[in-house]
Amino acid sequence: MYNCDDDVRAYYGDKVQLPDAERTEMRKRRNANRDRLKSGLEKNEDPATLFEASQGSYAMWTMVQHSEKDYDIDDGVYFSKEDLKGPKGGDKTPADAKEMVRGAVSTGTLKAEPKVLKNCVRVEYVNDGYHVDLPVYREVKHDENGNELAEPYYELASSEWKRSDARAVTKWFKDEIKDKSLDDKKAQLRRIVKYVKTFARSRNSWRSSIASGFMISKLVADHYRGDANRDDSALRETMKAIRDQLDVSLEIWHPVLAGEKLTKGPDDGRAKFIRERLRESLEHLAVLDESDCTRKKALKTWDKVFATTYFSDRDDGSDGDGSGNGSGGNGSSAKILGSASAPASAVNRRGGGRYGLV
Repeated sequence: MYNCDDDVRAYYGDKVQLPDAERTEMRKRRNANRDRLKSGLEKNEDPATLFEASQGSYAMWTMVQHSEKDYDIDDGVYFSKEDLKGPKGGDKTPADAKEMVRGAVSTGTLKAEPKVLKNCVRVEYVNDGYHVDLPVYREVKHDENGNELAEPYYELASSEWKRSDARAVTKWFKDEIKDKSLDDKKAQLRRIVKYVKTFARSRNSWRSSIASGFMISKLVADHYRGDANRDDSALRETMKAIRDQLDVSLEIWHPVLAGEKLTKGPDDGRAKFIRERLRESLEHLAVLDESDCTRKKALKTWDKVFATTYFSDRDDGSDGDGSGNGSGGNGSSAKILGSASAPASAVNRRGGGRYGLV
């Protein structure tokens, strides 16, 4: 396979991982919402939270750049079930619990009023292009007969109270990173997730049809094909493995909730869509195996995968026969470090940053 590892890693540093300034701004927004929530609950004489916990791609460090900065920060809000009572002493409904949180963060200082959605309360930052979602949970410590449970569990305020705790998903993913990544920094699996998420977002026309970020994370974790020295090879082989699995079955299972699926039935449209897009891209990437593949051809192929001109823009006209080592041929050592531009921002070998806050 023609080696474009340095180019792929440069793309990661420049176009995939989030810039530090954006990560810092998101953290500020998250913390501001937490402060607003606590103050609002106290002002409205509503129960205090037990704790807050970031979740989703924000906590798993798998957020990727978005051209319109349409970022979704998930920050779970946890209460005690015993505290979530209505005026007559009965349990608050999921709708009541979400409305309580909406009222607490609705201070009149935001351009868009917070709104209640099926699984969260959404706070939008209109000028910045992103939003903070606040899923509401209750901690259950007793069974229906009032007996204390050995371990509490958590329920999400959805259309009904639904057993769920996204923190378990975060733990699952971080364990996958630690156990499966082959590179010395234990971060390649996370990078591959982010490459595939960037691929999935590379065309606006795909976004409403393709697999969700959670589905992609599960597929990559299950079918990761690591290469300790090369991201380009690991990405391609993982894409192949995902395509092959989706040829067998379009169903994707939840990583921590036994018996629950992320897909809707055996003919799930989003899973089918990403399979077909992977199939097309892998057909393009076949040129990398040709004995006469040149650097120009290889870079144009990666452009096709990510719908960009980034890779061709790095072409300095060197090594046209594809016979050498490194990023000018089919070997494994890097040859172009001195001749092609390095990423404008350093590649975080831990996985591109997210500040340890899914």
